[in-house]
Amino acid sequence: MTQNPFEALGGAGGFDMNALLEQAQQMQATIESAQQQLAETVVEGTVGGGAVTVKVSGVGDLLGVDVAPGTVDGDDAESLADLSDLIVAAYREAKAQADQAAADALGPLAGGGGMPGLPGADGGAAPKLGF
Repeated sequence: MTQNPFEALGGAGGFDMNALLEQAQQMQATIESAQQQLAETVVEGTVGGGAVTVKVSGVGDLLGVDVAPGTVDGDDAESLADLSDLIVAAYREAKAQADQAAADALGPLAGGGGMPGLPGADGGAAPKLGF
Protein backbone atom coordinates (compact mmCIF):
# COMPACT_ATOMS: atom_id res chain seq x y z
CA MET A 1 0.00 0.00 0.00
CA THR A 2 1.54 3.33 -1.05
CA GLN A 3 -0.64 5.74 0.88
CA ASN A 4 0.77 9.14 1.88
CA PRO A 5 1.32 9.08 5.67
CA PHE A 6 0.68 12.85 5.82
CA GLU A 7 -2.72 12.57 4.18
CA ALA A 8 -4.40 12.38 7.58
CA LEU A 9 -2.94 15.79 8.43
CA GLY A 10 -4.94 17.64 5.84
CA GLY A 11 -5.51 15.55 2.80
CA ALA A 12 -4.49 16.60 -0.67
CA GLY A 13 -3.06 20.09 -0.53
CA GLY A 14 -3.85 20.51 3.19
CA PHE A 15 -0.32 19.88 4.45
CA ASP A 16 2.62 21.09 2.41
CA MET A 17 5.84 19.73 3.85
CA ASN A 18 7.95 21.75 1.39
CA ALA A 19 6.28 25.00 2.47
CA LEU A 20 6.87 24.11 6.10
CA LEU A 21 10.53 23.38 5.41
CA GLU A 22 10.90 26.65 3.48
CA GLN A 23 9.33 28.58 6.37
CA ALA A 24 11.73 26.92 8.83
CA GLN A 25 14.71 27.79 6.62
CA GLN A 26 13.56 31.42 6.40
CA MET A 27 13.19 31.57 10.18
CA GLN A 28 16.69 30.11 10.62
CA ALA A 29 18.14 32.76 8.30
CA THR A 30 16.31 35.50 10.21
CA ILE A 31 17.58 34.19 13.55
CA GLU A 32 21.15 33.95 12.26
CA SER A 33 20.97 37.51 10.94
CA ALA A 34 19.63 38.79 14.27
CA GLN A 35 22.34 36.91 16.17
CA GLN A 36 25.02 38.42 13.92
CA GLN A 37 23.63 41.91 14.55
CA LEU A 38 23.66 41.23 18.30
CA ALA A 39 27.28 40.05 18.15
CA GLU A 40 28.19 43.38 16.52
CA THR A 41 26.16 45.47 19.00
CA VAL A 42 28.01 47.10 21.90
CA VAL A 43 26.24 48.29 25.04
CA GLU A 44 27.70 50.00 28.09
CA GLY A 45 27.01 49.86 31.78
CA THR A 46 28.27 52.74 33.89
CA VAL A 47 28.23 52.96 37.70
CA GLY A 48 29.69 55.09 40.45
CA GLY A 49 28.96 58.34 38.68
CA GLY A 50 31.15 57.32 35.75
CA ALA A 51 33.86 55.69 37.86
CA VAL A 52 33.55 52.37 36.01
CA THR A 53 32.21 51.67 32.53
CA VAL A 54 31.91 48.17 31.11
CA LYS A 55 31.36 47.38 27.42
CA VAL A 56 29.46 44.21 26.54
CA SER A 57 28.46 42.78 23.17
CA GLY A 58 24.80 42.17 22.40
CA VAL A 59 25.36 38.48 23.15
CA GLY A 60 26.83 39.24 26.57
CA ASP A 61 30.56 38.95 25.89
CA LEU A 62 32.68 41.31 28.00
CA LEU A 63 34.56 43.62 25.62
CA GLY A 64 36.21 46.12 27.94
CA VAL A 65 36.39 47.78 31.33
CA ASP A 66 37.23 51.45 31.79
CA VAL A 67 38.12 52.78 35.24
CA ALA A 68 38.27 56.54 35.68
CA PRO A 69 41.54 57.86 37.10
CA GLY A 70 41.44 58.34 40.84
CA THR A 71 38.65 55.78 41.29
CA VAL A 72 40.77 53.40 43.32
CA ASP A 73 43.82 53.43 45.54
CA GLY A 74 45.86 50.45 44.36
CA ASP A 75 47.51 50.09 47.76
CA ASP A 76 44.25 49.86 49.72
CA ALA A 77 42.58 46.43 49.90
CA GLU A 78 39.17 47.94 50.67
CA SER A 79 39.42 50.30 47.71
CA LEU A 80 40.29 47.35 45.45
CA ALA A 81 37.32 45.40 46.81
CA ASP A 82 35.10 48.40 46.06
CA LEU A 83 36.48 48.45 42.52
CA SER A 84 35.58 44.80 42.13
CA ASP A 85 32.02 45.54 43.25
CA LEU A 86 31.78 48.46 40.81
CA ILE A 87 32.96 46.29 37.92
CA VAL A 88 30.41 43.60 38.75
CA ALA A 89 27.62 46.19 39.02
CA ALA A 90 28.59 47.83 35.72
CA TYR A 91 28.70 44.41 34.02
CA ARG A 92 25.24 43.54 35.33
CA GLU A 93 23.86 46.83 34.02
CA ALA A 94 25.43 46.29 30.60
CA LYS A 95 24.32 42.64 30.52
CA ALA A 96 20.73 43.67 31.29
CA GLN A 97 20.88 46.02 28.30
CA ALA A 98 22.34 43.24 26.13
CA ASP A 99 19.57 40.89 27.28
CA GLN A 100 16.96 43.50 26.39
CA ALA A 101 18.55 43.98 22.95
CA ALA A 102 18.45 40.21 22.43
CA ALA A 103 14.81 40.05 23.53
CA ASP A 104 13.94 42.89 21.14
CA ALA A 105 15.80 41.25 18.25
CA LEU A 106 14.87 37.62 18.85
CA GLY A 107 11.75 37.86 21.01
CA PRO A 108 9.16 37.04 18.37
CA LEU A 109 11.32 34.18 17.09
CA ALA A 110 12.75 32.81 20.33
CA GLY A 111 9.85 33.38 22.68
CA GLY A 112 7.27 31.07 21.21
CA GLY A 113 6.05 33.42 18.50
CA GLY A 114 7.74 31.39 15.79
CA MET A 115 5.90 28.80 13.76
CA PRO A 116 2.22 28.55 14.60
CA GLY A 117 1.10 25.32 16.16
CA LEU A 118 4.56 24.24 17.28
CA PRO A 119 4.91 24.83 21.03
CA GLY A 120 7.93 23.95 23.14
CA ALA A 121 8.73 20.35 23.97
CA ASP A 122 6.70 20.54 27.18
CA GLY A 123 3.53 21.40 25.28
CA GLY A 124 3.69 25.04 26.37
CA ALA A 125 5.37 28.00 24.80
CA ALA A 126 8.86 27.55 23.42
CA PRO A 127 11.56 28.47 25.94
CA LYS A 128 13.29 31.85 25.67
CA LEU A 129 16.95 31.91 24.67
CA GLY A 130 19.36 32.76 27.45
CA PHE A 131 21.19 35.72 25.92
